[in-house]
Amino acid sequence: MSRVTEIRYVGYGVVDFDAEAGFYADVWGLERVPSDDGMAWFKTQGHDEHHVVRLRKADENRVDVIALAAPINADVDALAAQVRAGGGKIVHEPQALTTPGGGYGFRFFSPDGLLFEVSAGVARGPSRQLAQWEGVPEKISHIVLHSPDHKALVKWFCDVLGFKVSDWLGDFMCFLRCNSAHHRFAILPGPPCLNHVAYDMLTLDDMMRGAHRLKQKGIDIGWGPGRHTAGNNTFSYFVTPGGFVAEYTSELEEVDFETREATVHVPAPLVMDQWGIGTGGPQTLPHPHPNPGLFVAIEA
Repeated sequence: MSRVTEIRYVGYGVVDFDAEAGFYADVWGLERVPSDDGMAWFKTQGHDEHHVVRLRKADENRVDVIALAAPINADVDALAAQVRAGGGKIVHEPQALTTPGGGYGFRFFSPDGLLFEVSAGVARGPSRQLAQWEGVPEKISHIVLHSPDHKALVKWFCDVLGFKVSDWLGDFMCFLRCNSAHHRFAILPGPPCLNHVAYDMLTLDDMMRGAHRLKQKGIDIGWGPGRHTAGNNTFSYFVTPGGFVAEYTSELEEVDFETREATVHVPAPLVMDQWGIGTGGPQTLPHPHPNPGLFVAIEA
């Protein structure tokens, strides 16, 4: 079975394009990737993924597309067949991509109507070794989604895209891996939408230094700093000008992709946050609502 092996980027439509672009460039710590398509593309400095964020001027704030990686073109073809067999709606068949970095890929709707892309052969970008205390993101760590039938979506991610279950928090939050990282996706109950996108920081100190930079820029922590139990990663959550939740995280657990056995963690305050000292909480972050334009393809 072919499978997804990594996250590439998240594409957003935003009302205040300049504010969101300024956030990622001047506050969050990403670098702009040159393009002539009227959109803003950003990469991290510490990884060679061509880009991790794409912004498009829109009439409403929404997630346009979530892009994932496959090893080679043959896996892209196989995954397209798996999506089709699993009841997913193909938006465009595997083909040469014209977005920055090129590659070969296809797009499809998840069962909940969110647009996904799977690609291989995307050009690599420049990268450098980050130094401790720089406090800038290394790469995308993981994505958390809401689903009105979260258990069915968990099964779909496993059966169709090749993910495996790493842990559950009670019966309402599932952590899914596609490589040696404890999780690259997690799925919660709720309307079909994005919960947050997390970015790996080089060290715990870098997470804290990044949080300091945001505070200096007038953006306070929505929840954190803390350390989760599932994945054992640290966290600090923030809200972008467009109302999207972004996380700095560090020290995410590494596991064996094939043999890891799932654990069910009983929900409790010191399970959600082992330190128990952070400000705010999930209830202080934007309330989930259905992503605008479900089952409507954005071609960009």
